Amino acid sequence: MESLFGGLRRRTTTTGGGFDSLKRLGHISPAVYLTLCSALAFSALGAYLHVVLNIGGTLTTVGCLAAIAFLISLPASQDQERNRFALLMSAALLQGASVGPLVDMVLHLDPRILVTAFVGTAIAFGCFSAAAIIAKRREYLYLGGLLSSALSILLWLQFAAAIFGHYYFTFELYFGLLVFLGYMVFDTQEIIERAHHGDMDYIKHALTLFTDFVAVLVRVLVIMLKNAQEKSEEEKKRKKRY
Repeated sequence: MESLFGGLRRRTTTTGGGFDSLKRLGHISPAVYLTLCSALAFSALGAYLHVVLNIGGTLTTVGCLAAIAFLISLPASQDQERNRFALLMSAALLQGASVGPLVDMVLHLDPRILVTAFVGTAIAFGCFSAAAIIAKRREYLYLGGLLSSALSILLWLQFAAAIFGHYYFTFELYFGLLVFLGYMVFDTQEIIERAHHGDMDYIKHALTLFTDFVAVLVRVLVIMLKNAQEKSEEEKKRKKRY
């Protein structure tokens, strides 16, 4: 029995222990996740507005990037807190409108895809964030260099997909999904580390997690939409044969 409990104690010590995990969780302000949920709600509103009013496009994408750039340029002070929060919600709304055409296609084909993709992304986000919180401090921060390199490769793959077509596009989808799942882990640990050193800028932290969430959701939607279209085409061919 003593050897059993001794092994458990050693394992708890080497992994940092449950108490250390709770301390790391405490470094993340609840405002980060509340702000993230608000941003996702505004993003859903933006997608709905596109479905109803057809407002999504290049202008909303440029507006989203401009809002993010303006948000980052403002100092993280109490005087600018409301302005920065409003900019984040505006960016989320415009991001949702930009993703609106994809959401509209999914709704016309099969609305269940949208629900499944969102729930799957939320579960993945929760699991990868929990893994980053439970892991040793700074254990996954080494991923930053690898993910930055992978992101540059992803940009070249997008360029190649635009030129060479289907096969590069499929590979870019799955590769991009893996990259942004990795960013979920890395960004969560980086937020914990920054908060540990006194950086409690919950708006900027929520923006980081929001971009990761949307990047994964979009890729999951495209993959599921692509598979559903291929299945429907196969069914049509079978009906023609018989």
